[in-house]
Amino acid sequence: MKGQFSICHKDRNGKVLSEEVFDNTITTTGKAQVARLFDGDSTNIFKWIGLGSSSTTATAANTDLITAITAAGLTRAACTVTQATTTTAGDTAQLVHTFTATASQAVREAGIFSTATSGGVMACRQTFTAKNMENGETLAVTYRVKFA
Repeated sequence: MKGQFSICHKDRNGKVLSEEVFDNTITTTGKAQVARLFDGDSTNIFKWIGLGSSSTTATAANTDLITAITAAGLTRAACTVTQATTTTAGDTAQLVHTFTATASQAVREAGIFSTATSGGVMACRQTFTAKNMENGETLAVTYRVKFA
């Protein structure tokens, strides 16, 4: 598994304030959860994106966001999951969600999860330069996980 993460921060009028692409940190627990999906030991699939405010560097040992955001329209949300092609047909899972802020909030981390609420298994985590969200601004998050 190899991940790539991108974010696009726009103001309330749709003007792009920043756009970034990073390699993504795949967690140890995420790899184990994928193995459980193969052997039928789990049916919890990764389809939730969470945001947080911590700038603590992402590591494979992370099991949750350091400081999850639970307000301001930026709480963990269901994403659109599709198959994409990176090298061979359908070799990449793509998860996409656009968050809209309802209040001021600094966003510095994001992750993919197996459950809608707190907890669950976190497959990936990434930190980035603070996106200082204001009411009405959007943050489009795209995770791509390639199986190579």
